[in-house]
Amino acid sequence: MLEFKNKSGILSRLRHSDSGIALTEFALALPVFITLTVGGLEYANLATAHLRISQIAMSVADNAGRYDPSIDESDIGELIAAAEVVGDNLNFIANGRVVLSSLQHNGLSDDDEGQVINWQRCFGDLSVVSAYGVENDGETDDSLEDGMGETGNKIVAADGTAVMFVEVTYDYKPFFPGIIPAKQIRYESAFNVRSRNSFDITNVDNQPINSCT
Repeated sequence: MLEFKNKSGILSRLRHSDSGIALTEFALALPVFITLTVGGLEYANLATAHLRISQIAMSVADNAGRYDPSIDESDIGELIAAAEVVGDNLNFIANGRVVLSSLQHNGLSDDDEGQVINWQRCFGDLSVVSAYGVENDGETDDSLEDGMGETGNKIVAADGTAVMFVEVTYDYKPFFPGIIPAKQIRYESAFNVRSRNSFDITNVDNQPINSCT
């Protein structure tokens, strides 16, 4: 009988003990905590990627419009170097693509009047083409009459000037697959050229041409 009472006492004490509750609750909450933490880091990284890609689009368009009195193939090299710096943490050159187009009035009139992509340069290893056209499009017709850009936000260049139109695309790969899917980030930007005497691109030192083909 004494042995039974002792066993009953042990069982009673175990039943009423709360010494392991905190540990159990922590074990249950840990997966949720880890998921929230990892998810927060992933979304912060995605937001940073959006910011960097937007910065690349704006800086390339802005800087390309500043060269004076002309723009040269060597200047494209400087633009590439600047984009590499901005996108360094993203490994942008390996996973992204910049399409820089010089949009101008085609100099025609009547039914053929419109815009022309006078020249176009690309860099970055991602296989992406311009969403709006390639070099020389619109040269002899009005196929680019409305300019470049998304519907409702078309960009056109006034007669006697040019617009540097930039399209940047980047393949975003998440650090933690399963939190958010891989996705393609895309931004566009456009700036008028400033104080440029010639809108054609030169190649004074016979630099390699970063063509889009």
